[in-house]
Amino acid sequence: MQTSPAHAAHHDDREIETLEEFDAVVPARGTLAGFRVQAVDLTDRTRELLATDTAGAVFLGCPMRENAAAKIRADGALVFPPVPHLPFDPYRGLLYSPDELFDGLEKGYEQTPDALAYAWFQRTKADGDIYASMLRSVHDDAVSDALDELLRGTRVVGVMGGHAMARGTREYAGAARLGRELARAGLTVATGGGPGAMEAANLGAYAAPFEDAMLDEACDILSGAPSFTPSISDWARAAFEVRARWPRGGPSVGIPTWFYGHEPPNAFASHIAKYFANATREDGLLARSTAGVVFLPGAAGTVQEIFDNATPNYYESRGEPTPMVLVNRVHWTEKLPTWPLLQALARERSMEARIALVDRIEDAGEALKRLTP
Repeated sequence: MQTSPAHAAHHDDREIETLEEFDAVVPARGTLAGFRVQAVDLTDRTRELLATDTAGAVFLGCPMRENAAAKIRADGALVFPPVPHLPFDPYRGLLYSPDELFDGLEKGYEQTPDALAYAWFQRTKADGDIYASMLRSVHDDAVSDALDELLRGTRVVGVMGGHAMARGTREYAGAARLGRELARAGLTVATGGGPGAMEAANLGAYAAPFEDAMLDEACDILSGAPSFTPSISDWARAAFEVRARWPRGGPSVGIPTWFYGHEPPNAFASHIAKYFANATREDGLLARSTAGVVFLPGAAGTVQEIFDNATPNYYESRGEPTPMVLVNRVHWTEKLPTWPLLQALARERSMEARIALVDRIEDAGEALKRLTP
């Protein structure tokens, strides 16, 4: 999976998302005409801006000196200035990192950019301000763009499951081992980015480069703060303790939402695509799980995801149906009997060969392999 420096080659080559890219493009091309410059601080690039043609360029949220901005506008470029007093950047060019969202955690979770963005969302959602809803839409679109650039050419497996799965349980350890197995098989693990089963799968991918014993030790440390209630701060600090002890873990993706404010993102996804709009996030997570999805036991949200995933597989609206593996027979046939309905939907369609129900989480990776054409 690509990370930031390498991803310059990845995206639309008229997009500039870092200062390094800006410094490479200006001398090489000698022009910025028609380019899109996204959330790059150009305060110290006045000389370059004054000397370079920017006709038809668009500058999205790039801090710059007034004389540079005036010259660019005169060239015929569009300048969308940075929005002051926002706890997030609506024009961001890259996905979030855990360090960025949890910055200031030592002062308590309430002070972090993640918590401040949620508080802003609650405030502005209530008063129905068109300006705020536009900023949320621009932000979410920028996040989707960054996510597509990151995942291009990778094989992504979604791991879905509830946020209620506590650290220190057998189920949590099983979900973590599954994440590790998928990552070691060369797949990119993507989850809903929250606590519980989602965190476990991201933790597993993080653990993939290390010795097997590391995951058991990490689970031990985490079990000291089993849930994000009552204290998100304690829950998050335990995760950062694991990351500090084993730095530079394996990459994975978390796709959480500020729509569920009670649910913080987990710190084990190296790339976090956090959205304001939950519908965009749900659809985006499933649409990008091109190598299939594993559904661990969950409640209403997970049931919804199963059928959100089944619908394009049924109509083949995204091409060939992708594998779907449901884990825990009792849960999906008796407690929430989703499996019989999924089977009935799949009957005599090409998705029939792409669905499986397994009892043990240990069998999920094998089932996924079996269903992969």
